[in-house]
Amino acid sequence: MATWTSDELTTIGDAEELGLASRRDDGTLRRPVTMWVVRVGDDLYVRSMNGRSGAWYRGTQTRREGRVSAGGVEADVTFADAGRALDDEIDEVYRTKYRRHGANIIGGVVNPDARAATIRLVPER
Repeated sequence: MATWTSDELTTIGDAEELGLASRRDDGTLRRPVTMWVVRVGDDLYVRSMNGRSGAWYRGTQTRREGRVSAGGVEADVTFADAGRALDDEIDEVYRTKYRRHGANIIGGVVNPDARAATIRLVPER
């Protein structure tokens, strides 16, 4: 399994926003969606504020492949299930990184529906 380089982890993990484009059935990329991204250890995560019913989240489930860009780094990725073991840690990173946006806005990504729609971004090499 491919892993992020240290520079990629730092650059993407520190970026305010990430652009995510999922692949359609025919392999073409959808229009990128802008979202928040967090780093936990050597992994990068995104969450859907609208849970599993969010349009961009549903798009990631088609081929489970896409492309992300943040801080000048662009990478093809696989969308992996994040599991639930790190929910609390991911919540805390979101709260810390994006605290200036206030609890009401952060609440959109630290709730049960968003937790259920957490994706780990795995680089394709």
